[in-house]
Parts: sequence; structure tokens; C-alpha cells
Amino acid sequence: MTKQTTVRLPDELADQAEAVARIQDTSMNQLIIDSLAKEIDRVRSDHDFTNRARRLLERDKELLERLAK
Repeated sequence: MTKQTTVRLPDELADQAEAVARIQDTSMNQLIIDSLAKEIDRVRSDHDFTNRARRLLERDKELLERLAK
């Protein structure tokens, strides 16, 4: 299953991405997918990021529990 979304890129970044995609013989779509997957893998291995995410989730959980009362 896929989800369609729109991404607005600054002209220069879009031009550079198109050039990279062409050189790698891939589509812009695949370049974006690959880049996002690499970034997600990177932040998942970042302990500071995962600790901040846990704290945020706990805070959100507490807020939702208070609202549900």
C-alpha cells in the first residue's frame, strides 16, 4: 500500500535532486523514498532522538488521559 503526498522543494534543491536521480538512473520519487528511509534509520539509531520521542509520547499520553476524564 502506498500513500500519495505532495512535497514542495526549493527550486535549487529540486534541481539538484533531479540531477542526482538522473545520474543514479532512478526517479525523483525513488530518490525521495530512499533518502527518507535513510534518515529514519539514522534517527532511530540516535539515542538522544529516541529518548526525546519517548518523553514526548509519555507527555501526550498523560494529556490524553487527562482529557478523557
